[in-house]
Amino acid sequence: MQNLGAGRPTLEAVASVAGVSRATVSRVINGVPTVDPEIVEVVSRAIEETGYVPNLAARSLVTRRTGSVALVVSEPPEQRSPLPFLERLFTDPYVGRVTAGAQTVLRPRDIHLAIIPADPPAHDQVVRYVRQGHVDGVLLITSSSADPLPARLAALSVPLVLSTRTTLPGVAWVDLDQAAGGRLAAAHLAASGRTRLAVVAGPSDAPFGHARLQGFLDGVRAAGLPEPEVVTADFTRPGGEAAVRELLAARPDVDGVFAANDLMADGVSTALRTAGREVPRDVAVVGFDDSSVAAQAHPPLTTVRQPVEDMAEAMARLLLAALRRAQEPDGEPAGGSETFVPELVVRASG
Repeated sequence: MQNLGAGRPTLEAVASVAGVSRATVSRVINGVPTVDPEIVEVVSRAIEETGYVPNLAARSLVTRRTGSVALVVSEPPEQRSPLPFLERLFTDPYVGRVTAGAQTVLRPRDIHLAIIPADPPAHDQVVRYVRQGHVDGVLLITSSSADPLPARLAALSVPLVLSTRTTLPGVAWVDLDQAAGGRLAAAHLAASGRTRLAVVAGPSDAPFGHARLQGFLDGVRAAGLPEPEVVTADFTRPGGEAAVRELLAARPDVDGVFAANDLMADGVSTALRTAGREVPRDVAVVGFDDSSVAAQAHPPLTTVRQPVEDMAEAMARLLLAALRRAQEPDGEPAGGSETFVPELVVRASG
């Protein structure tokens, strides 16, 4: 630590070490999003070198910001899975990937990310927490079109970004072209000579699951193949296993299965082997997400890649833009959106 004389280090001392103005140091400490990341890094090193400790209470009074945002993972209002919500939350790799992507953008800005599970009994608590100003904004993961939490949070006029497209006015969102991903899966199975297809779809109230299903059905029709058997499950590995038992009873000659996420696809593959079907010799399996589950499955899953980390980074950038508008109104329109393009990752399952 540099010795800059007696007494508590000051903003001027930090500015001197960093080679920037006092005002720039203040903007970095206050988390102003428009500061260049390289300058943020230089000032952060100078703060560490000098031992400067910001007066966070005074800073909060001046900026009216907490330096924290919430990543809220919302549970659909009607739980259909036999697994408890928290168990599904912490075993699904998607949430971890979103966290990692968002942290890539937020951490250099010294913005902390609070992960908040929100099953229906906790919705009121989450709304109170946000309304009371404990966080500056919200990144919201939701999978149900019937979920009331997005509209409730939007009504608070707190910067909000959703993980799926929305028609809520002034609310930003990031999504994948989900239907295009379903079409990729159908085209791949058709090109590999599979003609008796089936799909393990997600719950009907999950917009992204519905889009993946419709895209797959469109792709099957475009390939001139018979209509596939459709079985629904809950995006979990046990759900995929249960779906296979129903599927084989309805279409025992199936030779290609598309599952709407990797967890279900892994369950499908396991259940097929248990039933005496070799993957991919007898039945090809294609998943969706390209999560860590896909690479670790036996055999490794062919899957549609969703660039979750990149999408989470985009969510965080949109939230920073919304925070900037709230702090420094500049005439930019509210909301905003970004749509990503999926790609097929071919592995050993089909």
